[in-house]
Amino acid sequence: MFEDIGWKSSGPRVVREMVLVLFLVLYFSLTTTTQSLEENIHNEFQGIHLTLHHVHGLNSSTAFFDILARDQVRVQALEYRLGGSITISKSSVSIPLNPGAPIEIGNYYIKLGLGTPTKYYTMIFDTGSALTWLQCQPCKIYCHPQIGPIFNPSSSSTYKFVPCDAPVCNDLESATLNAPSCTTSNICSYEATYGDGSYSIGYLNRDMLTFETGRGTKGLTFAEYIYGCGQDTQGLFGKSAGLVGMARNKLSMFSQLSSKYGMSMFSYCLPTSTSTGTFTIGPSASKTYVFTPMITDPRDPSLYFLRLTGITVDGIPLKVSPLLYRTSTIIDSGTVITRLPIRVYEALQEAFVKNMISKRYKQAPSYSILDTCFKANGKSMTLPEISIIFSGGARLKLGADNIVIQVEDGIKCLAFASNGATDGISIIGNRQQETSAVVYDVTNSRIGFAARGCN
Repeated sequence: MFEDIGWKSSGPRVVREMVLVLFLVLYFSLTTTTQSLEENIHNEFQGIHLTLHHVHGLNSSTAFFDILARDQVRVQALEYRLGGSITISKSSVSIPLNPGAPIEIGNYYIKLGLGTPTKYYTMIFDTGSALTWLQCQPCKIYCHPQIGPIFNPSSSSTYKFVPCDAPVCNDLESATLNAPSCTTSNICSYEATYGDGSYSIGYLNRDMLTFETGRGTKGLTFAEYIYGCGQDTQGLFGKSAGLVGMARNKLSMFSQLSSKYGMSMFSYCLPTSTSTGTFTIGPSASKTYVFTPMITDPRDPSLYFLRLTGITVDGIPLKVSPLLYRTSTIIDSGTVITRLPIRVYEALQEAFVKNMISKRYKQAPSYSILDTCFKANGKSMTLPEISIIFSGGARLKLGADNIVIQVEDGIKCLAFASNGATDGISIIGNRQQETSAVVYDVTNSRIGFAARGCN
């Protein structure tokens, strides 16, 4: 059924060349522990609702150090996509010399049903990429260990290859940043590369997509869903079966469902490591959202941009010029730590440190990219209130777990970092989004926030 598609002879793509060195540094260093992935997926007439899980537990300080290192590589790759340059991180990362060691990913998972008969697969949720793909037998080059069996295309009666002359094959370049290839049997093939140096290469195909109800019966189905069938998937995908792309691109899951069902928005509440969240395509549950304009940047129209206008600490704006906030700002589910222009970050750091010292907390050494750390007096800290403000008055009002991260026993660090430049890009990371409802209203070009979204 499968044949060699010649991707090795064609040489690496430009993006893979830029991130390969970074990938080799980090490839086998992530060892976080995957929590159980019980799903409660249900379909109602007003939308598709899935349970969203946070899967990394900070059981090892070494593992979290490596999560931060990988986070920095993702940020550098986003900067490269917007016309910047990539520099190798100087973080000190221990590199186990044991190829094939099991690796597991952080961030968030959902489950999707694919094929006929339907089987369900654990998939990474990513707003910063477009193409959905999962590992497929016969894994001609390499498939990483995953939860559950690897998808077998020959077992699905609705599986179809996408031919090279199909218009959707040409859409791959905007979805993956790499041009498609063509096999000698006229099968379209893809190459998807990611910010941490990971990649997936395989065939483009169509099949049945199914969402399961909470009672285990079939819910909404989507025929002719386009996704990738990975034959060489290497990198920091953990034990997932693949990835679900939600970016603004016609090949993303959101765009494909929108084109058929007219579902013009999606929303989520990112959970903490001890809770579960929700992911909804279609109208969101009734919440009091405050909206900010969704901005399109022509350098990469697939990413979700908004305009950062201010940050307050205990209700007091940072002592910086409003002009310093006027950089491109991305909201991203895959970046952990929020990045700010250096002078904005320094102002936040100054205000935070002043507040903490006034409460007699003692400073602690830096930890990886986190350079504002304190010794915790017991299990909890009394923290200042911090809000991130966007144009139109929308804001993220941060709770204690959004503001600091425990990196070692008795040590907590401010969960923000500098982007290393006075301009560059700002990124609203997932740590600051956790437990808030975030809605992406693509039709009306706006992004909304509501507090306590996981409730």
